[in-house]
Amino acid sequence: MLVARRMSKNPVAISPHASIQDALELMKQHSIRHLPVVDREDHLVGWITDSDLRGALIASMIEELSVGDVMISDPITVSSTEVLEQAALLITEHKIGGMPVLEDGKLVGVITVVDILEAFIDIMGVLESSSRLDVLLSDCGEAFQEVSRIIREHQGEIISVGILSDESADRVYSFRVEKCDTEPLRRALEERGHKVVSLSP
Repeated sequence: MLVARRMSKNPVAISPHASIQDALELMKQHSIRHLPVVDREDHLVGWITDSDLRGALIASMIEELSVGDVMISDPITVSSTEVLEQAALLITEHKIGGMPVLEDGKLVGVITVVDILEAFIDIMGVLESSSRLDVLLSDCGEAFQEVSRIIREHQGEIISVGILSDESADRVYSFRVEKCDTEPLRRALEERGHKVVSLSP
């Protein structure tokens, strides 16, 4: 999935010449916590967060400060044509809440932690009526294909599959299926040597 499909398009932006108070009011008005800073041609020149602004608020009452004085002038960005996983990686690595999305240096959107989380929820089908089986596969060579086949043979419709990783060498696969009675699936899988470590009805 590309960033372009999950970013907020036509984002609210601000000029570097705007005041701190104007930026805070704009964030409050639109219920947002980040603002791209752009020039007249919509080229990104900076990025400002509500915490940056609040930190500068008292100083702005003493001396005249603009958004350009306190913005991040070289923010982390991502291309609209990049995959969503890369945006998630950048946000995690840099411990940020969001970032501007660019095309040819121009601002086209904003992607945030919330956008990525919503995409993950959609992909995993968490909000749909569904059941889940977490399966430790047997050692046979085509274990994953076998588990998938067993689920389908028992009228299970697979919505998504994820890997629950931890520090152990074992990989537990989380199969989310359309809502069904998972007990027959568990029995069939365990008869074939796969261990169902948890399940939801």
